[in-house]
Amino acid sequence: MRTKIVAGNWKLNNDKEESKKLIKSLKKAIKENKLKNTRVIVAPTFVNLSSSVKAAKKSKIEVVAQNMHQASNGAFTGEVSADMLKAVGVETVILGHSERRTYFNETDAALAEKVNTVLEKGMETIFCFGELLEDRKSENHFTVVESQLKNALFHLEAKDWKSIILAYEPVWAIGTGETASPEQAQEMHAFIRGIIEKKYDKKVADKVSILYGGSVKPANAEEIFSKPDVDGGLIGGAALNVKDFTGIINAI
Repeated sequence: MRTKIVAGNWKLNNDKEESKKLIKSLKKAIKENKLKNTRVIVAPTFVNLSSSVKAAKKSKIEVVAQNMHQASNGAFTGEVSADMLKAVGVETVILGHSERRTYFNETDAALAEKVNTVLEKGMETIFCFGELLEDRKSENHFTVVESQLKNALFHLEAKDWKSIILAYEPVWAIGTGETASPEQAQEMHAFIRGIIEKKYDKKVADKVSILYGGSVKPANAEEIFSKPDVDGGLIGGAALNVKDFTGIINAI
């Protein structure tokens, strides 16, 4: 049985006190939820990781990073390494988010290097990928997604996939209010699982958790999460509101 995951990407939001307050409120909201086979994850900004890890102690909430540099050290102003993350208690990192690809020109090649570093350091990644609106309109979305996965992940060995969580995010549905229909999400998730099986085997494909990321809200979460190949969500704006985020968690 695949692990269900609800991950909140806070992006460039919340200062130290706001982050701690949100975690405290979330801890209280999910205290009575046994969350069997479900992981609850939040991703604060770099400067709030350490205090957020402390705030989440003795709870079911995991704190992860929004990004990471592939190098261990060096002249990379403004960057953070895997060892720095691990030193403050962070073991999982989001990589390849569409905003990183779009605004910071992250390439598949660079992401492959970051994934390699994650594995070398014994960490885990939530790896993001997905098509633009023009790709969807031109019916090129399957080709784009397959290329992103092959370029960044298909050099890995089968054993490495135990440290990989996938997050399919149709870029046209992020922060736009648009959402892929549950049927569209299932279609793509099934396709993703299929190409992994073709490259590796059914065991690897069946075990990897694939999250959907694209304007998930309490109102649509249950229907999206009910699809057989959708194992949870990577949540943006709704993760900043305890009521909304809890509603999404309860829908899984």
